[in-house]
Amino acid sequence: MPRDIRQGAEVAWQSFGAGARPALAIHCTLGSAKLWTEALHPLADQLSTVAFDQPGHGLSAPWRGDPAEPGAFQTLVTRIAASFIERPVDLIGHSFGASVALRIAVGAPEAVRSLTLIEPVLFAALPETDPELTALRDKQEHFQQMMAEGDYASAARGFLREWGTSQPWETYTEAQRARFIDAMPMVENISRANFADPAGIARPDGIEQIDAPAMIIHGDRSPPTMPRVAEAIAARLSDVGVACIKGAGHMIPATHPAQCADLIAANLERS
Repeated sequence: MPRDIRQGAEVAWQSFGAGARPALAIHCTLGSAKLWTEALHPLADQLSTVAFDQPGHGLSAPWRGDPAEPGAFQTLVTRIAASFIERPVDLIGHSFGASVALRIAVGAPEAVRSLTLIEPVLFAALPETDPELTALRDKQEHFQQMMAEGDYASAARGFLREWGTSQPWETYTEAQRARFIDAMPMVENISRANFADPAGIARPDGIEQIDAPAMIIHGDRSPPTMPRVAEAIAARLSDVGVACIKGAGHMIPATHPAQCADLIAANLERS
């Protein structure tokens, strides 16, 4: 994989396909660019996609930022992602990566040819009165309590149980478990931003400025907040489709890559 210093961070990335359309794919928290392999393979004739490993993920160097700075990790990843964009791209994001993709589209709508958001975790897009948001905030408070107490192992187990592939914690290798545990301060910085939205992604008249065709994808076995987030974002877009993949949980690009590819392709046809 190529490596370079971008925004002060040593970043590794890989390319998928040799199509005429440039694309950028942004992975989820605790994932890597490799998660896109099967979902992007069917699109290789249409897209030339760059997928980078975020700091602290995959083959990129560890994140050296301040976990206490609101939205620090999201801001860095957004700037790294933007550094790969030279002309309008088909922008694809999963989970936290979808929040980053949405931040780019809000900030620079002219840079986006099409926008595909898979399980976006921008919880700030929900109204404060949403009962699912209230329930999720309770879980977030429990997560933050474990972090405050230094119980990073329990925090990691809980995070993967809620947002992973349903793989039991005990089946991960000792090295994998250690990596997840060490990543928890970074994960906490990300999760706080999903709720607090320090960059103002969900600000009034922000999402409404996106004019690229959008597709929002969620699974019917995802956390119950996810379809509500999808609908809340979709309600503010002028050209959007919302798709639910049956039998899918949160990790759609990894568990249902063929369906994911089909929906991305459908969005490409509209742009």
